This record gives sequence, C-alpha cells and structure tokens, in this order.
Amino acid sequence: MVGVKPHVLRYWETQFKMLRPKKGRGGARMYRKRDVEILFEVKQLLYENRFTIAGARRKLLDDRQNREQMELTFARTDREEMLRALRNDLEALLAQVQSGNGANARARKGSGARKPL
Repeated sequence: MVGVKPHVLRYWETQFKMLRPKKGRGGARMYRKRDVEILFEVKQLLYENRFTIAGARRKLLDDRQNREQMELTFARTDREEMLRALRNDLEALLAQVQSGNGANARARKGSGARKPL
C-alpha cells in the first residue's frame, strides 16, 4: 500500500514512536488511518526530500507540536467566547432575579402573606 517492503515498515516503527499499529491475534499489524498518513509522510521525507531518519523524526515531531499548538489556540478562543457568553447569561439572569425579588418583596409586604418559592 505504501510501496515499501515489510521489513522497512518494521524498522520505521522502531524509529518513529508515533507509529504504533495495533496487532491482531495472529500478530498481524492493523494500521489505522493516521498510521498510514504518517507512513506516507515518512516515505516522502526520506525518499523524496532526502531527509535522514533523525531529520524526518524531528520534522514530524515539530509539525505535530505546531499542529497541537494551533488547535489549542482555537480551543482556547472558543472556550473564552463560551465563558463570555455564559457570564452575560448569568448576569442577565441575576438582573431578572433581583428585579423579580424586589417585586415579590413589595407584593409580600403589601399582602401580608408569603408566596412559596
């Protein structure tokens, strides 16, 4: 599928820690989609871009860290936006409760009877 011999795949698995295919009962490796994508990236770096094993490993790790940092940035932005919206909703709810309590207190004082909450 990737176009390299099985012993090359096994060697790459020892050199690139992000490659960890699951093994079936008979010991056959079952590659996930992400594993196959990494294998194609490794092949491109080694065969087309002429990286060394160490250079390809460093490049993949750097790319992976940059991708994770960008995802965290977007996640942080979403979280901050959600917290702002939640705060606005809570402040609006508090204002409603406070204005409702004021009206209820006046009604209670005037009627002499307590309303259940």
